[in-house]
Amino acid sequence: MSNDKSAPRTLQQQPQRDSDPQQQRAGDTDFQSRGQAQQGDKVEGEGSYSASRDYQKNIKEYLDKADVQADGEAAKPRSESEARELEQAEREGKSHSKGER
Repeated sequence: MSNDKSAPRTLQQQPQRDSDPQQQRAGDTDFQSRGQAQQGDKVEGEGSYSASRDYQKNIKEYLDKADVQADGEAAKPRSESEARELEQAEREGKSHSKGER
């Protein structure tokens, strides 16, 4: 290898592999083109965009159409015993959390 610093460094291009549609090209910093990433958000990992959109849409529809006050009243404990059970379950759940204790 030459010590000539004036010669540009060439990057080796890997052959296209059919098994890897997101193969990184030499010199690129992205595994897929920007256009590809915006086509339906097909590749999703943790924090799925489509699931977030669906959740937000469903919450909005629920809040627009439902009687939230009535649903809250219906969710109240029906007896003292049920209220104690719910409080115990809440304490148990919080004991496993890193936040509240």
